[in-house]
Amino acid sequence: MHGLGDVGFFDRIAPLYDRAMPPADGDALAAGLRHATRPIDRLLDIGGGTGRAAAALAGPEITVVDASLGMASRARTHRRQEAVAGDAGRLPVRDGSVDAAVIVDAFHHLPDQAAALDEAARVIAPGGALVIREFDPTHPLGRALVAAEHAIGMGSRFRSPADLAAALADCGFDPRIVDRGFGYTVVGVRE
Repeated sequence: MHGLGDVGFFDRIAPLYDRAMPPADGDALAAGLRHATRPIDRLLDIGGGTGRAAAALAGPEITVVDASLGMASRARTHRRQEAVAGDAGRLPVRDGSVDAAVIVDAFHHLPDQAAALDEAARVIAPGGALVIREFDPTHPLGRALVAAEHAIGMGSRFRSPADLAAALADCGFDPRIVDRGFGYTVVGVRE
């Protein structure tokens, strides 16, 4: 689910990605998922790459969806996760067929963020939750990350917690900012 310009980069680094990236914050994801008002049996890890976020969660049936074939393949072979290649703006999932979705450290790579939020709203059943972990571009470390990603040619578009919460509300979610800092969590509950 990375931006088209970023997909090639992630295809190339897929074999090394898990060595370079720390584990996803399972506690933050679980705290976000607790906002759902329905049981979470089926979850999508959108832009899930190698399944790093899926590996931090326990309980639901999880499917990783990523535009990078290399990353999705790595999720299947290395982490033994169910994974499919797909675009966040056109998820390969039926309407209302999942109870929740997560987007971890990937939303800023999505080329059409509005389409990705619309698609999440389409596939998440009422009462389900969309949990987004992102980096705050207004935080000092966030400003450094923005500069670094742009310096290596990524098309990253970072959003502040308030801006992302407003975008979730525009797509029919009841948004909540769960935590703040360099890394932050915003949750939208599907109305």
